[in-house]
Amino acid sequence: MSSRLDSKAIGAILLIVGTSIGAGMLALPVANASSGFIYSSLFLVGCWLVMTFGALCILEVNLWLPSGSSMVSMAEATLGLIGKAIAWFTFLFLFYTLLAGYISGGTDILQNFFRLSGYHLPPKMASILVTLILGSIVYKGIRIVDYANRGLMSAKILVYLLLAALIAPHIQLSNLQGGELKKVLGSMMVMITSYGFACIIPSLHIYLKEDAVKLRKVILIGSLCPLIVYLIWDAVIMGVIPLNESDGLLAILHSRHQITGLAASLESILKSAWVTEWFRFFSSICMLTAFLGVGISLFDFLADGLKLRRVGGQGILVALATFLPPLIVVMTLHNAFILALAYAGVFVVILLLIMPILMVWSGRYHTHLSHGYRVMGGKLSLGVALLISLVVLFIGIEELIY
Repeated sequence: MSSRLDSKAIGAILLIVGTSIGAGMLALPVANASSGFIYSSLFLVGCWLVMTFGALCILEVNLWLPSGSSMVSMAEATLGLIGKAIAWFTFLFLFYTLLAGYISGGTDILQNFFRLSGYHLPPKMASILVTLILGSIVYKGIRIVDYANRGLMSAKILVYLLLAALIAPHIQLSNLQGGELKKVLGSMMVMITSYGFACIIPSLHIYLKEDAVKLRKVILIGSLCPLIVYLIWDAVIMGVIPLNESDGLLAILHSRHQITGLAASLESILKSAWVTEWFRFFSSICMLTAFLGVGISLFDFLADGLKLRRVGGQGILVALATFLPPLIVVMTLHNAFILALAYAGVFVVILLLIMPILMVWSGRYHTHLSHGYRVMGGKLSLGVALLISLVVLFIGIEELIY
């Protein structure tokens, strides 16, 4: 089969990029503040390597099964009913925690919009409005979400390039030095979450048929693009905003308004209203695309799992099951944006790293489903990847507890 990157393959790469580069990107410079640019960059590369390996494991298993098989079906075929139950539970809580983070970030942006207009909008009311507005778009279905996402993605790329060009000349190299290596463990889950694109691989399998060579190339290129974007973004933001000042990155990390805190700090340092407005616009786009992508995935997952129609009264029930739990979390917790992304990282490690490795191991060496495409390496590479994944999971859980 042809491995040429035709229009479908390019579209598939953009889907991976769009799934990865969302609201989590806004959290990275703040979450990585204590560890510093150099150490956090090394770990960003490491997280990219391990998450890409997990994605290729998902591709291998998905190609064993009929086109359209979900992560739940893959787990059931290779790990049995226990695997299916774990996949179902993990998928559900991963997307709930992601939605909680995006509602929190959207609440911050909406409050700031009203504040600039001279009105005070209480946090709980802002959270409800964000959920109702974006949830109604998701309720309308994949076609409306698709059309909305296409325009937003185009704008996101253009504004990102513009912001990087405007902010880069103000970078202070001294801000990029220093940091504590041990502090990187606290932001590792946010980094892991920022590469959580592998859940769309079953959809890419349908889109690109059985072309394993093309699918592999799409995954490698699609995952490499976010890594480059994240490194440039961290360099730009961390190089301009100092660590230990009243409006520095550490102060933003511990504030309730982390997204608007970044915008305010940039305005204070750069003395440019243009940069601030473009950053606010970019933040809004990131939050919208992230919410819509995760929202439609969870909505469809619950509709299928609960055997309910996606429209009418049953559709409203599905919408309530999709958006009410994360809304309650946001209305209960402060600083939910980065905290939710950190919790999501734990579920990403389980669903998109540990389980794919176990599914490949079972399919190759026990149930003998394996055929066709194989991830490079045998038992040794799988064993090393599993060990790394378990260590990352342990660190993530320990950091969240303490």
